[in-house]
Amino acid sequence: MLWIYDLTRGSLTQLTSEQSSSSNPLWTPDGRRVVYRSNKAGIWNLYWRPADGSGAEERLTTSDNSDTPYSWSPDGKVLAFAKGSHDIWILPLGGGRKAQPFLQTPSISTSPQFSPDGRWLAYISEESGGAQVYVQPYPGPGGKWQVSTDGGTLPQWNPNSRELFYRNGDTIMVVDVTTSPTFSASKPRMLYQGPAGDVSRDAQRFLAMQPVEPGQPPTQIIVVLNWFEELKQKVPTARK
Repeated sequence: MLWIYDLTRGSLTQLTSEQSSSSNPLWTPDGRRVVYRSNKAGIWNLYWRPADGSGAEERLTTSDNSDTPYSWSPDGKVLAFAKGSHDIWILPLGGGRKAQPFLQTPSISTSPQFSPDGRWLAYISEESGGAQVYVQPYPGPGGKWQVSTDGGTLPQWNPNSRELFYRNGDTIMVVDVTTSPTFSASKPRMLYQGPAGDVSRDAQRFLAMQPVEPGQPPTQIIVVLNWFEELKQKVPTARK
């Protein structure tokens, strides 16, 4: 079951019903809708509905594989999602909404993330034997670039398009990137150690989930402001 938490009012609004399991919520870029996966039809497929709960739930995919939403294109017209654990697919939200494969390999490939300009997709692949972060041009054609060097998961772009974050064990790594006229990436360096989180649109905050003691439900959400400025003061060598 999914809920919407209003940070201003401190209120919770139920988004999905208790009759099925729902997970992996993802806001549309305009904030009006939430896409998520649900097993209400027996298999994990994609659904969405208005964030305020005013409209009916709508099914987006019908598949025999488990679908998981990961990233919207900047204009909100295309959704990148993982089908099973080996394929990355693209779902245009206009026209007939026909899903199309973007990457199909015998190895595990998942976690696609659109770049802020919509021209690149970062993703995880185990084609080299372990999970690494790669980048490919979207919609293609073109080659691919391996961004991580010693393992990587959960890729995430800095909204300013100049950095790419990813996780390596309990460490969050960062690389400087250039996307125009072609893609290039610097040597990875440590950003911080701790739980992975979502970076804010102004790249000044991370929102992360912190484990609590068993049997003790969380009672609040903590948002850290000016996170990067505080980090630079405490760990001046972590970034250039």
